[in-house]
Parts: sequence; C-alpha cells; structure tokens
Amino acid sequence: MRGADTFTESLFTMRRLEDFVPANHPLRPIRAMVNEALLKMDDLFAGMYEADIKGGRPSIAPEKLLRAMLLQIFFSVRSERQLMEQTQYNLLFRWFIGLAMDDAVWVPSVFTKNRERLIEHDAIIELFNHIVETAGRKGWLSGEHFSVDGTLIQAWASHRSFVRKDGSGDDDAGNNKADSTSFKGQTRSNETHASRTDGDARLYRKGKTASELRYMGHTLSDNRHGLIANAMVTQADGFAEREAAKVMIRDARQATASPDTEVTLGADKGYDAQEFVQACQDMGVIPHVAQNTSGRRSAVPDAIAASEGYALSQRKRKLIEQGFGWAKTVGGIRQVMVRGLKRVDHLFVLTMTAYNLTRMRSLGQIRPQGL
Repeated sequence: MRGADTFTESLFTMRRLEDFVPANHPLRPIRAMVNEALLKMDDLFAGMYEADIKGGRPSIAPEKLLRAMLLQIFFSVRSERQLMEQTQYNLLFRWFIGLAMDDAVWVPSVFTKNRERLIEHDAIIELFNHIVETAGRKGWLSGEHFSVDGTLIQAWASHRSFVRKDGSGDDDAGNNKADSTSFKGQTRSNETHASRTDGDARLYRKGKTASELRYMGHTLSDNRHGLIANAMVTQADGFAEREAAKVMIRDARQATASPDTEVTLGADKGYDAQEFVQACQDMGVIPHVAQNTSGRRSAVPDAIAASEGYALSQRKRKLIEQGFGWAKTVGGIRQVMVRGLKRVDHLFVLTMTAYNLTRMRSLGQIRPQGL
C-alpha cells in the first residue's frame, strides 16, 4: 500500500537534542574531552569579561564559541557565515555547541568579534594545552621521544598587494590592469616590499615551489601515537624551522619529570645544521636528525646515527606528516582566511587541537582505558 505524501507537523515535541544523536557517534567522546578541558578554563573565562554586577549585554559564552570553532574545522566549513547557517538547521551542530532547538543562532559578525577576545586572551592556546594534558593522563604520550617538522601556509594576500614599503615606484602604476600584475624585470624582496593586506606575510619559496606570500607552521609530535605536543606559526624564512624547533623542544625538555630523562628529537635533513645539533645537545636532547651527506659532512655524530633509537625515530617521525595532511585537507589550513601572525598562529593551534581530538577518539576506541 502506497503511503500518502502528506506533512503534519506537531505543535509540541517531547524529545531532546540528545535523542537525535546516535549513542556511538564519534563526536560524543570528543565533546566529553572538550567539556572537561573547558571546565578547567573557567577562571580564564571569568577574567575575560566584566563582572555581572556591572551590567551590559551578555556575550556569546566562550565555551559555546570554542565548540563552534572546533566544529568549523571538523566539518571543513569554509566561513563563519556558513557555520551560522548550518547551525540554524543542523541538530548535531546545535547539540555539540550547546544550543537548544529554540535558541537563536548568532550573527556572523558578532561571532567573529567575540572570537577576537579568545585570541587576545590566548584561550585557544590554553585549550590546546589542556587537551595535551588529557592525552598524557590517558598514557597516549611518551613525553620523551619527539619529532619536529614545518609546513608552508599560504597567506590570505595576493601578489598585487606586495608593494614597496616606502611607497616609491608604485608597482600598481599604470592604467592597464594587465600591467599592474606584471612583475617582469622587477626585483622584489621582503626587505624592500611588504603586503598591504597582510603585513606579517613573507614572500617565500621552498624547493621547486613558486614564490608566494606565506607563513610557516611548526609542530612537535610525540612519537608514541603521533599526537601533536606543541604547535606554532612563524614568519616564513630559511631559519624559521630550526628556531621554532629549538623553542618547542626546550619546552618539552623542561616538562620532563627528571633532568636525567633521555629525550630524543627526530627531524628531516633540513635540520642537519651544526648550530641546531649543538643546541639540542646543550639542552640534553639527543638529535635524531636525518643525516645530510650530499656533498657535505653531516653535523649528526655517526655514533648517534648508528644507534637503534635513531632508526626508530626516523620511522616514527613520518607520523608528523599525518597531522599536516589532515590540517590541510580537512582543517583548511592550506590557505588561511585570517590575516596577521597572531590570528594565523591561533587558527593553526586550534586546527592541531582538533586533529589531536580526532586521534584521541580513535585511540580511546582501540585501547579502552582500564582494560
């Protein structure tokens, strides 16, 4: 018997949002980990806003704001406007964020303005650190063996915005639009030119890639399961990878329980420089850096390169590429849609937080705690 094509909407419903989300949905364990971390950030959130006694219009709850920003990364939502549109009708989004069925969805410009407060108070960095602490408590981090690498991030700025700093010899001169985008015969460098739309971006090329306005993202991964233990963004230049690596491994070295703990750092050939290897050794870190012997002598001692731990680090360090691949294909970090070093840094850290959460959810399914 054919059913009738009718639509009858009930005036009331007795079901909750919780009832619409499957019990085994992958966002459930992720939401539990995020809520646990947000609970520990209550003091930080309290200091970000004026006391209730002073009155004023309530802002978007920072907890809801952070959960919405994570959703945007998980589901590759390209803009805040599209995120607000999907939240309007997507019950899963409302449940994860913490909005009831009848709650109004925020205006995109208000959402973006409130996001700036989180960046100003480093709330995203704090969330990342709490998620890493959760991974440590569950035994998913070695805390001793790490890998480091960097990746290029395309800035949200075009070549046409890259003009002389002193304003002389305007590169956009000429009435012909085609002439304004032609740079043949011109010498351009970061010393003499800067982008008008994103002054922190730098013109940079690596290998056979074309010169583009870019940033450089850096991560320090733990070798046990490839979770990201530290992440940061710098301006793009030839020394940024090694300098950022020294900062991140120094923090990891200081976080170890004992100064006598053996800490190793795996890296590719780009880190095979005498000053970097020596800096690692001065910090008490064993440099498991891939030896670069192409027409030169490697700075990594042969005794280290011949060890079993060195070979293991070289195999494990490839896990770090999974984080970059996920961040660029799912997280949308290949070309950022924010400008300024601090905003790009926080977006990169938030993306790596989302990556950690997805891996931790999988680890929780494979290795249930207490068994």
